[in-house]
Amino acid sequence: MGEQKVILQAKENGTLEFGDYTLTHKEKMDNFEFEGDIYKVKTFHDVTKLEKNDMFVYESVPGSTVKEYHATAKEVRFKASSFEDIQVTLELEPNQEYEAFVNQHSVGVMMTNVSGKLSISIELNPGEEANVAVVKC
Repeated sequence: MGEQKVILQAKENGTLEFGDYTLTHKEKMDNFEFEGDIYKVKTFHDVTKLEKNDMFVYESVPGSTVKEYHATAKEVRFKASSFEDIQVTLELEPNQEYEAFVNQHSVGVMMTNVSGKLSISIELNPGEEANVAVVKC
């Protein structure tokens, strides 16, 4: 019998790790408490989704593994890896400008839509990790 992979965990540095793009079938974990909020993750090869208090937070297509995820009112930071390029959608403040950085290089200033969603493309080679920061302007 194989070892169960942990698909959502809190780290000692106050960040979250979630997702596993190597899974061939969908796994989910819910009712995970972290800093007074309840998180849920669904992940596998095709998609990774994170919700906080039943609200959309993060989605990648195809799936990703995310480390050091930390969100404040001013920014969201994380490291993402996957087997190929990913499209990441984040839920942020509606109708607000954000600047996105991938590996410390600006990929542009973008405006969220009325629901607060912002999407960025991240180029990845298999097993490569990208440092991502999305900062409120």
